Amino acid sequence: MAQLILASSSAYRQQLLHKLKLNFISMSPEIDETALPGETASDLVQRLAEQKARAVALRYPHGLIIGSDQVCVNQGTILGKPGTLANAKAQLLAASGQRLTFYTGLAVFDAANDQMRTLVEPFSVVFRTLSEAQIARYLELEPALDCAGAFKCEGLGISLFERMDGRDPNSLVGLPLIALVELLGQCGIQIP
Repeated sequence: MAQLILASSSAYRQQLLHKLKLNFISMSPEIDETALPGETASDLVQRLAEQKARAVALRYPHGLIIGSDQVCVNQGTILGKPGTLANAKAQLLAASGQRLTFYTGLAVFDAANDQMRTLVEPFSVVFRTLSEAQIARYLELEPALDCAGAFKCEGLGISLFERMDGRDPNSLVGLPLIALVELLGQCGIQIP
């Protein structure tokens, strides 16, 4: 089996990939993640997932490389990681009572054979109507400044939702494992 490399420095993605009991290493791809003019959220994450995998392939030309990228869309606007409490509060206020869709691009690149397998996994969450006090309490207890949408669904953030819609809740954390198992299977890696 070719060496498996996760083209990401995200601790969240690494934790998810560990669930599959695979040996892998992680490497930051160091790419420009700026959206192209007119690029849709779906096209953006697919392109970036592929670029991340190809960037890491330069260091591991015989590796099997997993690239992933995610954006959150609220009412047509792509949200980034908030970075500050003020931005997190603004994102959560805008999300109150809304359906947000997360698009996660996934790429598995067999560098030795120059074969790229990709897909985009959508996942939606419907937020409860939240008061400013609820948002402030949430951010005090779990300031998710490094997460698009300003919440952690694997933590207290689940309390912000009315419902979740999609095939794989791991997508919300940044790595759709159900789809990844399928793509790895196409590369000859059977899990379990």
